[in-house]
Amino acid sequence: MAQLIGGLATSHIPAIGNAIARGQQQEPYWKPFFDGYPPVRQWLGEQRPDVVVVFYNDHGLNFVLDKMPTFAVAAAAQYHNADEGWGIPTTEPVNGDLDLSWHLINHLVAKEFDITTCQEMLVDHACTLPLKLFWPGDCPVTIVPVAINTVQFPLPSAKRVFALGEAVGNAIRSWDSTKKVAVIASGGLSHQLDGERAGFINKAFDLQFMDSLLNEPAWATQFSSLELVEKTGTQGVELLMWLAMRAALGTAPTQPVREVHRNYHIPISNTATGLMALACA
Repeated sequence: MAQLIGGLATSHIPAIGNAIARGQQQEPYWKPFFDGYPPVRQWLGEQRPDVVVVFYNDHGLNFVLDKMPTFAVAAAAQYHNADEGWGIPTTEPVNGDLDLSWHLINHLVAKEFDITTCQEMLVDHACTLPLKLFWPGDCPVTIVPVAINTVQFPLPSAKRVFALGEAVGNAIRSWDSTKKVAVIASGGLSHQLDGERAGFINKAFDLQFMDSLLNEPAWATQFSSLELVEKTGTQGVELLMWLAMRAALGTAPTQPVREVHRNYHIPISNTATGLMALACA
């Protein structure tokens, strides 16, 4: 069976892509953010995953507001990135893992998740930036994108997203493959980019949430979607991706998880940026 080695979580602000393209990683504004990644890259170099499942939210590149699936799983041989209007250089296509995609899709449908299956999918910065942050050179992994709606209300509840993550983790463990698999969460942490609360950041909640992923993984499921928006901002609700990632790693006593590294920095583009790497012990 496949080996689930751990999970990664990172923010995915478009400006990060421009900073990478311009070589600004060591400038004072960016350094505290980018300095968080070398320890995670070292761990990935030791673990050498073959494929990653990426939990992310599409920002209109693939889905627009009149057609927004709650959960969408991609099943393509290759994923292309395109210009979203942020001025970020587009990346090279990333190869998919069709076998794992269809295994996940079949498993999730059998578990009564009503997902959208996408045999073609454009991937935006939420999917491509984590790959650049964790593997700055050529991407050595294949991917399976799993899009979770955090843009158009009604949003899936934290409990439902946690259940989705659990199902994805169980599917990975049951995959008849010798490959190593990691799961990535892309998004957050607290931020609101528009409206009366533009610039809102909730450091105390962010840090409590990050701690909970180790000590009480389902802690955030006590909050409704509207409560999470209130606590983290309209865009901060992207922390749902972090919940899915953590749930995929398992919460049973026989599935211990240890922290490899974390980083938290305020602000980048009015966003509280977070980074976390968790290993399956």
